[in-house]
Amino acid sequence: MSGRAPAREAGLQPAHRAELDRFADALWLEHGLARNTLAGYRSDLARFAAWLETRAQRLPAAAGADLAAYLAEFSRAAKPASQRRLIAAWRRYYRLLLANREIAEDPTLAIDTPRAAERFPKTLSEPQVEALLAAPALDTPQGLRDRCMLEVLYAAGLRVSELVGLKIFAVGVNEGVVRVMGKGSKERLVPLGEIAADWLQRYLAEARPVLLAGRSCDEIFVTRLGAAMSRQMFWRLIKHYALAAGIAPERISPHTLRHAFATHLLNHGADLRVVQLLLGHADISTTQIYTHVARERLKQLHARHHPRA
Repeated sequence: MSGRAPAREAGLQPAHRAELDRFADALWLEHGLARNTLAGYRSDLARFAAWLETRAQRLPAAAGADLAAYLAEFSRAAKPASQRRLIAAWRRYYRLLLANREIAEDPTLAIDTPRAAERFPKTLSEPQVEALLAAPALDTPQGLRDRCMLEVLYAAGLRVSELVGLKIFAVGVNEGVVRVMGKGSKERLVPLGEIAADWLQRYLAEARPVLLAGRSCDEIFVTRLGAAMSRQMFWRLIKHYALAAGIAPERISPHTLRHAFATHLLNHGADLRVVQLLLGHADISTTQIYTHVARERLKQLHARHHPRA
């Protein structure tokens, strides 16, 4: 379920809270959007609804002029990305009303979406990745677990939530694949590769039973208390190992290895559509941010090796 009204919506009129419930439920049921996306859209609409209430106005009846006036106020302190999300929430909401014939025209038609600044992901070179993977000490169960987590994260290009959420039944070590539950509850199969599969097999045989100490846990990666590894804990671990590998901790996060996975695949000739499938991106445009990094790498190779560069 999409969830009911958060505490911050308590001051809204009951009709507006019911409208937000209806909108969130429709998005969840019809489009299967990720929980965080739903929460963001709902939060944006709730703030807009509160602003409308000060003007004795309601969400369904808002006109293009109301949206423009609110956007003018909102944009003074909001970044372009926040403005784009607000406009996306509006478009989904008012197009839902239009489809249900509850309004005669879409008030968002006259609203221009702020242009996205070109953004390029932070990534690591292949030698940096090798140094990071080699950073954990292997003489403890925790170190073996950490090495395995880093190997799987880089080999499969997972999001950190997907990594820590991996279940025992979702991994085929012999087949060398993992079944990943991604954003919007969309499942995908991702190859592990021989090296990551070997580390996973070793972790499952040598380290995980010691960490569990007879306790049970569905998740593959566990702490010394026998509980599932959290995103926050793994975030701290990767910063620690970055420092040990000589990489500035502020340059790295669990997502950096996902970026490295995509970039290195493209550098070695992978097709962009294949990378899209492996990453679980719904839209190819999301994957295209990596082509800039790959192009820069090709330029460097050309400059280094071509006789007339």
